[in-house]
Amino acid sequence: MRRTKPVRPPVAQILQKVMTGIQGLDEITGGGLPQGRPTLISGGAGAGKTMFALEFLVRGATEFGESGVFISFEETIADLTKNASSLGFNLERLVAKKKLFIDHIQISRSEIAETGEYDLDGLFIRIADAVKRVGAKRVVLDTIEALFGELPNPSILRAEIRRLFGWLKDQGLTTVITAERDRPEKLTRHGIEEFVSDCVIVLDHRIREEISTRRLRVVKYRGSTHGTNEYPFLIDEHGISVLPISSLGLDHTAPTSRISTGIDRLDGMMGGKGFFRGSSILMSGTSGTGKTSVAAHFVDAACRSGERCLYFAFEESPRQIIRNMRSIGIDLEPWLRSGLLQFHAARPTYAGIEEVLLVTHKHIDSFKPGVVIVDPITNLLSISSLNEVRSMLTRLVDFLKTKEITALFASLTAADGFLEVNEADISSLMDTWLLLKAIEVGGERNRAMYVLKSRGMNHSNQIREFVLTDHGLQLLDVYLGPDGVLTGSARVSQEGREKAAGTSRRQGLEGRGRELDRKREIFEARMTMLRAEFQVEEELIQQSISESKLLDMELLQDRGQMVRSRDADKSAFKKRAQISKAKAR
Repeated sequence: MRRTKPVRPPVAQILQKVMTGIQGLDEITGGGLPQGRPTLISGGAGAGKTMFALEFLVRGATEFGESGVFISFEETIADLTKNASSLGFNLERLVAKKKLFIDHIQISRSEIAETGEYDLDGLFIRIADAVKRVGAKRVVLDTIEALFGELPNPSILRAEIRRLFGWLKDQGLTTVITAERDRPEKLTRHGIEEFVSDCVIVLDHRIREEISTRRLRVVKYRGSTHGTNEYPFLIDEHGISVLPISSLGLDHTAPTSRISTGIDRLDGMMGGKGFFRGSSILMSGTSGTGKTSVAAHFVDAACRSGERCLYFAFEESPRQIIRNMRSIGIDLEPWLRSGLLQFHAARPTYAGIEEVLLVTHKHIDSFKPGVVIVDPITNLLSISSLNEVRSMLTRLVDFLKTKEITALFASLTAADGFLEVNEADISSLMDTWLLLKAIEVGGERNRAMYVLKSRGMNHSNQIREFVLTDHGLQLLDVYLGPDGVLTGSARVSQEGREKAAGTSRRQGLEGRGRELDRKREIFEARMTMLRAEFQVEEELIQQSISESKLLDMELLQDRGQMVRSRDADKSAFKKRAQISKAKAR
């Protein structure tokens, strides 16, 4: 049997791409726009098509070394130059350095000689000449409606559009072509351009509840995978910024180091070390429970340790926050002057929810903080629905975690609501949840705090009363009574009773101590008397012993003398006897 060689599958050709330099767009498209192919940018009036095209050329010339040609069929060169300066782009300088060529082609019905055919050869020559002058790799045609708007014959229109796109592809030029979108159900006015384009991007500028938002969507991208969602984008003084939401995944790190809360006893409630670095903390409570005060303690402690802090304030101005915090002994002014603390204060209603998220990202990327405060997140509900706010905060939390930024989110809870249900419904996203509550007992309203959850650490389960003093926030000891935790006057009364009981016990102990001291004095006096009696008796005995010894010595001396006298008498007697004998002889 004859063997046949296995057929190898054809090697897949990787589509070459050109990076746009537009923040976030290259991530969505997987590397940029298709190289040497036309890309259609569609959108209504004010959507940002021309700004998109200009930034594509400017970024290519300044960041990637690719010169570009901008062909305008509507705006003059002077208008384009002036408009681009609002984004910080100096087109005149790029033109002078031959990195950019701008041409304005005016087309009107009187200039079109309809002889049965619509001839684009003149346009091709003009584009080719402009490309040759600066060695361009990128081309922009803005807008295509002005070029074909005077053609009444649909068949000629279709043929000429195909011819234009085909010629641009044959030249190997990476081209951006802008098109107007006059109806929501159609991408372009003619409905042809999107079919002959290799990539189609739709820009949308919508108004909902008097708030404007900008969205971008990649509708089509031949030969490449891409993000298919709608992505918010922002046009500001630095150009276009797109937020690639779908790229944010659950692959962030989990640091084990800790960062202090700025309140010693609160640190103690969380294992004595505070929050995990890079974690997200939710602090919820009703109005007036001290959320901003706790946040200020956290900021002050972080700045003292050299951390950069970014404070997003949606209710109060920075000066108001600084003034109010001085009343509890916290001065944030030095950190503001040193550059360790930066405020971004604005009502969320200044823009849509997506633009708020984009602005937040831009400030974080620019300032590079280690700690972020968002106070309060519930103000975002004034500009969007609960689901959209939750989606926005989910993206923000993931973004902060990827950068290992410790974030504290303040959330306002309705006074008549269930305290363990926060208004923005994001508690499941948080690593730590602090609940601040007002306890009303005996006609008093007092503040209390407890740690509802703190993932990855042992934490206290006690409800702790706290007070705002001239020296900051102070957590007090827990006092339990028959009706539960005692706060305010009830706590003070309990403290008084305990103090009185302690005083009574102390007085009793002091009385027993004094009695013991008296007994000790009596005992020591008796001991002194006994020692004196013993000493006298001892002296008498010693004296008797000494006298007895002296008497014994005298007796011994007398006995010795008697012996010596007797011996002397014996010797004298013998001597006399001898003398007598001698005489007798």
